[in-house]
Amino acid sequence: MTTFKLDKPMERPNPGGRAAVFVPHPDAKEAVAAVFSNGSGLAGFGNPDGTVTVYFENNKFRDPGLFKWEHKVFKAYARMVERAPTVNKLVCDAAEVDQVGFIEGSEILVRDMALLALWLERSNAADSMPEGTEIHHKHP
Repeated sequence: MTTFKLDKPMERPNPGGRAAVFVPHPDAKEAVAAVFSNGSGLAGFGNPDGTVTVYFENNKFRDPGLFKWEHKVFKAYARMVERAPTVNKLVCDAAEVDQVGFIEGSEILVRDMALLALWLERSNAADSMPEGTEIHHKHP
């Protein structure tokens, strides 16, 4: 069983609440790693049993509005807090993902840009890398 860092959000947040932002661990099991592609954006929270619940967006249909990594994270977060029905959800051992930051409402704080860059390079999506560590979602 995996133990959590003190700063990993536990329990599903309500809209505007704080969640973790993850990337797949470089040594994630093949069954877990195969779920994520195209620089997936992952948002989620820890569970008491040592697992994490991860909502993700792969941009499977190549929507231009979801090209950037942060837009994928915001989409995954919205699904999670709105409890939207989705197949883009996974419960796995916490060791299968690495936390790179937080999302809270319309803001993302990336704490580990190097790990995020590694994930985006591995998934051939380096051109979707955010410009900085603090990202604010602009509503139309």
